Amino acid sequence: MQKEAVVPQKTLSLVDGVALIIGVVVGTGIFKTPSLVAANTGSDGAFFFAWALGGIISLIGALCYAELATAYPHSGGDYHYLTRGFGQNVGFLFGWARMTVIQPGSIALLAFVFGDYVSQLLPSAFSAPVCAFMAVIALTFTNVMGTQKGTWTQKVLTAAKVIGLFFVCLAGLAFAPPLPPPAAASSATGASFGLAMVFVLLTFGGWNEAAYISAELHEGRRNMIRVLLWGLGAITFLYLFAGFAYVKGLGLSAMSRSDVVAADLMRRSFGEGGAMIVSILIAITALGAINGCIFTGARTNYAIGRDFELFSFLGRWRERTNVPANALLLQGTIASGLVLLGTLTRKGFETMVEFTAPVFWLFFLLTGLALFALRAREPGVARPFKVPWYPFTPLLFCISCGYMLWSSLVYTGIGAAAGVVLLFAGAIFLAVARSRQKRVDGAG
Repeated sequence: MQKEAVVPQKTLSLVDGVALIIGVVVGTGIFKTPSLVAANTGSDGAFFFAWALGGIISLIGALCYAELATAYPHSGGDYHYLTRGFGQNVGFLFGWARMTVIQPGSIALLAFVFGDYVSQLLPSAFSAPVCAFMAVIALTFTNVMGTQKGTWTQKVLTAAKVIGLFFVCLAGLAFAPPLPPPAAASSATGASFGLAMVFVLLTFGGWNEAAYISAELHEGRRNMIRVLLWGLGAITFLYLFAGFAYVKGLGLSAMSRSDVVAADLMRRSFGEGGAMIVSILIAITALGAINGCIFTGARTNYAIGRDFELFSFLGRWRERTNVPANALLLQGTIASGLVLLGTLTRKGFETMVEFTAPVFWLFFLLTGLALFALRAREPGVARPFKVPWYPFTPLLFCISCGYMLWSSLVYTGIGAAAGVVLLFAGAIFLAVARSRQKRVDGAG
């Protein structure tokens, strides 16, 4: 008798789905990126328009991902869509980019958020880069020691970020003293709206994960669109609300000069005690987010090691501690190197955004194009959810991704160049992997 296949059960309600997408998207970015958005917009109107536009672009992209996730349910996510749409070579390059650029870059930029805030609490010898480096090393080795030891920080992540954001908004709206009359605008203000959008959409990052709950959502076809609309609508409102609190409490000019905008707002409202409280909460949030990226990124690298013989050393699982130790150590080494890169450029967080953004938006663009390719190539595949107003909605998403790719290349510096060079290095490894596979097949 054939064993019945196990399939996901529809256990998630509409409220569960909305709560999940908010929990995934709202992270440490809202405590760091508003100052960078302010520095690249130059006016209150442009600042708020950037956040509203970020919500709209994210919703359009989420609709495209919802169709792909429901038509092609697979744990590989983007890797599966790109491989199915464009072949194994593109899938390999995505896996390479996630291993060397996207995931280590995300770890490093979160480490700089942690470093910026925790350095407010420690003696001057513990600078932001030192704290960032220590966080990456400590959490990598904590995960190498075992799975249970590597997941403890996740328990406080959601509570810390919600409490922190609540206090920041309260400080700006109710307790910050009146601002002095604005000074004359600086000619350097408003450097690039395109770069501002890079930082805005980084803060909205994570919405694509919501598409993966479609198989577990009650009345998935009808409720998926509601989850996306309500979830991203609530996040957009929350970000606009937080931005209003920052602008009211600090002003756009002071925001643009701040490395720790939330702590500066709390300091202005409640003194050093307020700045210390919010810095602790944000540092805990960042630490938990770093740990999550380390945990999931290593599992992706392990899967790459299992799929590609060239990286077979990553596909080894340490039975005693129940972790992919080699994958963790490689990821930690790359992330530590990126912390050093960010330190040398003296921009830290900004450099890491520059490093990841071009590669991230390139593969986002390719995923959007994969929707067109798969519609044409596999018209018979059942699509429980279809993106509305096809082909205009996915076309608009692809145009947005193309603009973000262009902005992340034109308005950025050495960080973007390093990310692109690493992506091209992946093409070399791909050629080596294919050559080695041909020899193996020939010998067989």
